[in-house]
Amino acid sequence: MSDAPQAQVKATSNGIPVPSFDLPLPDRPDIITANVQKLTELTPNPRHRFIFKALLKHLHQFVNETRRVYYLLNLQFSTDATTIPSLTTDEWMAAIDFLTRIGQKCTPLRQETILLSDVLGVSALVDSINNPIAGGATENSVLGPFFTEDAADVNFGESIASEGKGDYMYVEGRILTTDGQPIPNAVIETWETDADGFYDTQYADRSHPDCRGRLRSDDDGKFGYRAVVPVAYPIPGDGPVGELLLLLGRHNMRPNHLHMMVEAPGFHKLVTAFYPDGCDYLRSDCVFGVKKSLVVNLKDIVDDEEARKRGFPHGDSFKLLQYDIVLLTEDQSAAMRAGIEEERYTISDIIKSTKS
Repeated sequence: MSDAPQAQVKATSNGIPVPSFDLPLPDRPDIITANVQKLTELTPNPRHRFIFKALLKHLHQFVNETRRVYYLLNLQFSTDATTIPSLTTDEWMAAIDFLTRIGQKCTPLRQETILLSDVLGVSALVDSINNPIAGGATENSVLGPFFTEDAADVNFGESIASEGKGDYMYVEGRILTTDGQPIPNAVIETWETDADGFYDTQYADRSHPDCRGRLRSDDDGKFGYRAVVPVAYPIPGDGPVGELLLLLGRHNMRPNHLHMMVEAPGFHKLVTAFYPDGCDYLRSDCVFGVKKSLVVNLKDIVDDEEARKRGFPHGDSFKLLQYDIVLLTEDQSAAMRAGIEEERYTISDIIKSTKS
């Protein structure tokens, strides 16, 4: 064992100097907010500066609004100052603990943070804003927390699910441009639950990907593969997000659906899902993913010869999901987003002018 003295490690700063301007000491709540915003102006990247200024503005407004609402409600309806308390230090610490447990629940195969974003409607909102459609393009839906990168490659007509995972379903269609031209060699990722309502990543003894696959469209833009009929299922309730839904009095069910993600060079990446009609949870999906155009009808095929021709080894019947997927080019998608932003700011300017 060496007797050499151990070098002492000292705490060091991140190298950023104190600001060149003076800040008042935060003796009042409004000074705290003003100081935070002024320091945020130092953010080098303009986009980061814009995002964090907006985030901090609304976060501080949230804290202040709970105080103001509490004061007004008590002033009008109660003389008891404890009836509707403003945001307390204990409540804020509980929120911090909640977010800490969100991170601790995450693993390489489980994304509790995405799940939180999903149930708050933020994932659906961001996706919807960033994926406007035109020309009959297929609408997006939420990615969800169960996508993985390890799906096996599946040839045309093969199965993404091992035998016994659920009732047979065949999925087929074409990948097309907005003017109806086929898109060959598009990469299609697809995944779903089994008949018990579990994704493969939810099984502790998962040894390989199942009920998921990666395939490509052929020269005519066609794709086809065997799957199982999706079922409605609960999102995981054994973590902080499950606790949150119970607190809010909301169910944790998703309607039955099949995920698909499609990419092709020159085209805007599509993340979507298809929802068989008739599910009780279509209109109250706990992650707000269902859109009218994505609700599909499954055809009942009762024909032993047809079932075997499509590769189903047992049974004389299966469900058939047929859907043509239409992609926007990157230029079309960018033009759509730019047009929506221009319209939004024009409307905002008109509203401001009417108030001045």
